[in-house]
Amino acid sequence: MGEKEQEVEIIRLLKAGSGYTSGQLLSVSLGVSRTAVWKHITALRNMGYAIEASPSKGYRLREGRPFNGVELQSLLAGRLLGSQVHFFDSLDSTNAKAFELARNGAPEGAVVIAETQTKGKGRIGRKWESPAGMNLYLSIILRPKVAPQGAQGLTFVAAVAAAEAVLANGVKPAVKWPNDILIGGRKTAGILLEMDSEPDRVHFVIAGIGVNLNIKQDSFPEYISQTATSLIEETGSPVDRAVFTANLLASMERWYGVYLSEGFVPVLAAWKGYFASAGRPVKVTFFDKTVTGVCAGVDEDGALLLERDGRIERVLSGDVEAL
Repeated sequence: MGEKEQEVEIIRLLKAGSGYTSGQLLSVSLGVSRTAVWKHITALRNMGYAIEASPSKGYRLREGRPFNGVELQSLLAGRLLGSQVHFFDSLDSTNAKAFELARNGAPEGAVVIAETQTKGKGRIGRKWESPAGMNLYLSIILRPKVAPQGAQGLTFVAAVAAAEAVLANGVKPAVKWPNDILIGGRKTAGILLEMDSEPDRVHFVIAGIGVNLNIKQDSFPEYISQTATSLIEETGSPVDRAVFTANLLASMERWYGVYLSEGFVPVLAAWKGYFASAGRPVKVTFFDKTVTGVCAGVDEDGALLLERDGRIERVLSGDVEAL
């Protein structure tokens, strides 16, 4: 057990105890000296944990938790997604870092998280605003044994997982085809999937998810201030980012398992439960043109169905806006 794993285990043991946990118990559980335990306690305090020490009783973890890799791994113990957590104060892009790690052999389930991104990426080459200390910016390495054309279903897996995590905070979201999460028509979360593959096999997929959690409305840049929102704005309460992340990854792992074992049908059915555009007029923007019509739902492959001039057209890519 390395030093990081020992610190994760200390936090897990302190959380499991109803009061103080003795230094002797921590020492025996970790197989290290009491002096080593004290050094780990000091390091954990420097990470932001409020840990009380009593010479006769041991250690006790007080209320509140920081947002860091140790905290996340203590919440994700035993799970596939989050089996490795690569946590950074700043990255250009969590997707770019995850892509690099995956190419160098990082296992399925490894997660990259950053407090801020300097070049956060959205769909269609857009920028994802990533201020520090407020929101969630993460990327998940997946290695599904599917053909490249089947990997598009993972977009819907991630959208369902993100929608469920938002719903767990007491507000009902909607999905905008194919993968934005809206509250009251304003964007709360976005998903960007990137893939490394050959014609007949997928090497890995990076599922990037950004969620606006604790950013206030007056902190959004002007150009998205009327189209974006956050959970704190919608609920009035700050969001525990570590707990939200753990819930999101648990939901993602569950639906990823469904996708691999049962296929796309149940995932699409769950996604449709959050889809609110069917029957409504929409505008679809492509790279070279914009068209309008009425959304007729999605087909069995997840393609958007657009009714125009009495005909139904399948839309495979593009940006959809309600009219």
